Amino acid sequence: QVKLVESGGGLVQPGESLKLSCAASGPGFGMSNYAMSWYRQTPDKERELVARNTRLYGPTDYADSVKGRFTISRDDVRGEAYLQMDNLKPEDTGVYYCNARHWTNDDRKNWWGQGTQVTVSS
Repeated sequence: QVKLVESGGGLVQPGESLKLSCAASGPGFGMSNYAMSWYRQTPDKERELVARNTRLYGPTDYADSVKGRFTISRDDVRGEAYLQMDNLKPEDTGVYYCNARHWTNDDRKNWWGQGTQVTVSS
């Protein structure tokens, strides 16, 4: 069983920054075998992909709405993934979830954290 724990959420004003962290742990878990992603969800929307990094130094994908403002990164040795969020906007408000998906796309190796709330409001 792999455990993902997000942290770093909070209440900020528009234009400010936050950095989310995701700590992964579990027997035999090797982050290098996983694509690490961040999703967000609001009450009126389905969970959407915000950013994905397939592997260390590998390709990254971002939602159009966050390109140029958010940066995903990871430390495979520490077993941590991060989401640096700059120039935050009210529409970035939501619960942010960390996801780890094995490179084989095995559904039995697809893990989610419990989420961390981000609120952007003046």
